[in-house]
Amino acid sequence: MDRTHVHEGVRQMRFEGLLDRHERGELSQMEAAEMLGISERSFRRWRDRLREDGPSGLSDRRLGKPSGRLAGVAEIAAMLELYKGSYADFTVKHFHEQLVKRHGYKLGYTVTKVHLHRSGLVTPAVKRSAHRKKRPRRPMAGMMLHQDASRHAWLPGDARQYDLVVTLDDATSAIYSAFLVEEEGTAPSLRGLGEVVARHGLFCALYSDRGSHYFHTPKAGAPVAKAALTQVGRALAQLGAEHIAAYSPEARGRSERAFRTLQDRLPKELRIAGIAGIDAANRWLAETYLPAHNARFAVAAEQPGSAFVADTTGAWREILCIQETRCVGNDNTVKWRTLRLQIPPSPTATALRQGHRARARIPGRQACRLPRAKPPCRLRCDRHFDRAEAKSRVTRFHDGRFEPGHAPAQSKNEADNSRATNSGQLDALATGASRDGARARRACRASAAGRRDRGGRGASRAQGG
Repeated sequence: MDRTHVHEGVRQMRFEGLLDRHERGELSQMEAAEMLGISERSFRRWRDRLREDGPSGLSDRRLGKPSGRLAGVAEIAAMLELYKGSYADFTVKHFHEQLVKRHGYKLGYTVTKVHLHRSGLVTPAVKRSAHRKKRPRRPMAGMMLHQDASRHAWLPGDARQYDLVVTLDDATSAIYSAFLVEEEGTAPSLRGLGEVVARHGLFCALYSDRGSHYFHTPKAGAPVAKAALTQVGRALAQLGAEHIAAYSPEARGRSERAFRTLQDRLPKELRIAGIAGIDAANRWLAETYLPAHNARFAVAAEQPGSAFVADTTGAWREILCIQETRCVGNDNTVKWRTLRLQIPPSPTATALRQGHRARARIPGRQACRLPRAKPPCRLRCDRHFDRAEAKSRVTRFHDGRFEPGHAPAQSKNEADNSRATNSGQLDALATGASRDGARARRACRASAAGRRDRGGRGASRAQGG
């Protein structure tokens, strides 16, 4: 006997017992109906059916009849053939979404799952206990971001594994940045943060693992050294964002679950879309997949509004970069990578030799800051990154700007830049339009005037004595 008939028998026994008490005057119709969970009218109808047809009159008349919403046999068979032919590696939920999206499927998710289980094409998942959330989400978007990378064979038809660098919000699980790279590291991490800041603004905190590009860990398993900052840690400190280290995969539960979903869905979506190659995949991710993914999986934040803060000064462009320090030699040359760059005579070069701080503001991919120091002074080179990976070549310093010359088609100016690179010459160091250069020259003049004043006062004292 199945469960339905057992429930029918229990319902009949309860009704007959309450009807007997009603006929003895112990219960009214209202009280008996309330105990059965039905209306007084239904109680009278059941009483009349019992008197007319006996116990069989209390049986549910829907039993044994086909449902009016029964799925068609042909439609179920077509669905099963589609699964076996093109979607055998899809989960049931993902498969149902594709059926509705691409094949005009009308049946619901539950009936699809039931028939896939009955046919043996899908094995029911093992039931697990309810997940207990130990840490609640941050209440507002922008309060904390997660950044992590997952190595996987993402591209269809390509057995090589790439790293997918993802930056998502803790409050909503919305993915703000995602792209494929050969290998994760400092440059992809800064690039992901730059994409978020450019689109949304400055955030409050970043939650990441203890990878060597995020933290220095003096001893395996020991706490991170918060005083020894990596390039990413230094950039976050300059942005005013807190950097939080996770000490176990379970602590990064939101990002780990996001990668589980991405590893299951993204390769299949790329295959269906016919995407091949990292560049094409990254464009498709930003333009097509991420909006659809966020619409499907992102949740509403607990509180309205946003904790992102707009950087009106644009300082993040010069912070999210790799900063390297080089010494200026006695011959006024700077060695950077394979180049030895000559600094020509100029007011700024004079300020450098005298130990004043001069700063060359260089937007774009390459930048230099010349800090205050006594000879030999040091020069700091900043390497910036955008969607196209920054090349590690400096071609020219002109009017306070380094202009990279690695474009496929070179213009006349770019050709001049390349020749300047090959000769190892900085053909100009003109920073007259730079505010920092002007401050350096004013400091030079003030220092010289101070020395003249002190010399004059000393001569006067000598003459008076």
